[in-house]
Amino acid sequence: MTVKLKPLSVKNKLASAPTTEPKYSVEVKNLAGETVKLGDPKVTRALVALMDQHAVIGGAAAHWGGPAAYAEMSSALHQIMFSSISNGKEWHENYNFVNDAGHAENGIYAVRANLGFDGLTFDDLRKFRSIESKLTGHGEAHLNPEGVFISNGPLGSGLPQAQGLAMGDKLSGSERATICVISDGACMEGEAKEAMAAIPGLAAKGKMNPFVMIISDNNTKLGGRISDDSFDMGLTFASLKDQGWNVINLEEGHDLQKVYHAIEDSIAKSKANANKPVALVIKTIKGYGVKSTEESASGGHGYPLGAYDDKLPGFISEIFQGEAPSYFLDWANEILASKPEKKSSSSSAPSDKVQTGVANALIKACEEGLPIFSVSADLQGSTGIKDFQKAFPNNFIDVGIAESNMVSAAVGLAKAGFIPVVDTFAQFGVTKGNLPLIMSQLSGGPVICLFSHSGFQDAADGASHQATTYFSAVSGIPNTVVISLSCKAEAESYMYQAVKRYEEAVKDGITPETTIFFFGREKHPISYTDSTDFTWGKAQVLREGTDGVVVTSGPLVQEALAAADELATKGKKITVINTPFINRFDTETVINQLKKNGGKLVTVEDHQVTGGAGSMLVHALKLAGAEFSVTSLGNHGHFGQSAYQAKELYKLHKMDSSAIVEVLK
Repeated sequence: MTVKLKPLSVKNKLASAPTTEPKYSVEVKNLAGETVKLGDPKVTRALVALMDQHAVIGGAAAHWGGPAAYAEMSSALHQIMFSSISNGKEWHENYNFVNDAGHAENGIYAVRANLGFDGLTFDDLRKFRSIESKLTGHGEAHLNPEGVFISNGPLGSGLPQAQGLAMGDKLSGSERATICVISDGACMEGEAKEAMAAIPGLAAKGKMNPFVMIISDNNTKLGGRISDDSFDMGLTFASLKDQGWNVINLEEGHDLQKVYHAIEDSIAKSKANANKPVALVIKTIKGYGVKSTEESASGGHGYPLGAYDDKLPGFISEIFQGEAPSYFLDWANEILASKPEKKSSSSSAPSDKVQTGVANALIKACEEGLPIFSVSADLQGSTGIKDFQKAFPNNFIDVGIAESNMVSAAVGLAKAGFIPVVDTFAQFGVTKGNLPLIMSQLSGGPVICLFSHSGFQDAADGASHQATTYFSAVSGIPNTVVISLSCKAEAESYMYQAVKRYEEAVKDGITPETTIFFFGREKHPISYTDSTDFTWGKAQVLREGTDGVVVTSGPLVQEALAAADELATKGKKITVINTPFINRFDTETVINQLKKNGGKLVTVEDHQVTGGAGSMLVHALKLAGAEFSVTSLGNHGHFGQSAYQAKELYKLHKMDSSAIVEVLK
């Protein structure tokens, strides 16, 4: 029996198309020869620069190169989508729009503010990436449903979701077309390539609504040129035709008139024949509009200016080719005029990133002759492995933006006798790399993992980049040890020990452990005590007291010690224990300290409380027969959001020093 599917009535919260003209516009002719007004791409670039400047002042990272490349495409596409309301339907009833180039989201905010979409103003852009704004680092549907239909961030995940939208529209009888904008870097991801094969295959069987994939092809990723660092993506794009796509190529990606016609033509062809989706491949220049970023190997991926860089007015003027409207120059000069006086550092303790210790240990082990080989997925500058790669340029490969492939390749290297080290952000390592991590032990090919920016440490990029389930995701994998690093000295010691333990296991004829290191993004003291004993598997008692035990790890060690200092001024002395070994707890040390502290335990972690380090510790303590009362601080079932710095999110979610003090005072 065939039953016609009737979908549930899901309310679409996207804002209506703006009804006013852009504040700053340019004109082009559409294919019908009519004059249309679009948001000026130069204004988009200027707004991106200024909003990024505010984010950098706040302490966050920001991105210029991608949105600068997308400016013409975004202006043309938004005019086409928003003008579709003339047939009596909302624009989102005619089009699904998905951005699968997460770092280009600020360019979308900018063009929409110019158009007045969702009431956005230029002043709203000043809070980009702040904890007060819904304009997050990557588009987040859970925080900004009026502007974002599909959340983006993890590259390559938007295209397969857009595929599902087109399937759903076909099933429901809608005439809507789906448009997905994706970067060439995102096209390296396995899930994107799966969708690239499935979309034309399913469309040919009549299972898809009209579909347009717009690829920004600028041969540039975060680390540099894709073809130089990894491999040429041209062969992938050339294969699209044989996979069943109607491929349209446009070489002049910054000629607004040609871009407008190409997008119009692509949409028309997809609607004329829904059985053959359209792939519009547009050549762009990352960082377009400023000579220095155009010529940069990374295309000025991140924002190229410092917080109060005197070059800002010149940067804006160059975008406008020397004719910048006074509004934007006034804004730039206002930023410079607000420059605060330099403050001397309040701390004399030396600090550094954890990443430095990781690289130092690997360099030392390699100099001793161990066959360490690094497999990266474009983030080596952020994870710290780049220093090792500079020291040993023949001991690494960059597989491109493809975390699953990275881990799987490392498994093969392990079977060939190398000690493979992989690196990426924690969120991508435990999601896209999870099944390969399981297979590493099933295949007897253990890997060493460097997963940085754990928890809320990737504050500015928002929820899609914040790994809040990273301990629970991997702690149950057999023969796998999970370590949460808190400082450079700890990282250097444990990484070196991990490599040596790997070597010894191979010599003994047993399968080494897969070792997964998690660590943050920000700087911390190089060491927390002068006499810390980094014995493998042991907890570290950093402060001793009698009024309660705080157990934590990673970036929150600093918060626990700050709480101990504050409580000391109130006459309370607490014990602070760093437990870096998340799934191999040193229960003996913790139990001994609980006996001295009246059995009062507080666990603190930058992680979901459900399935986190605290719950694993409590279980281990109970199995060991310990008696105690416990309070657990952490993330209680929430997604994150953008913030300039992680400490803002720690405060919001009550896992900072003040929350610890409140529990223990």
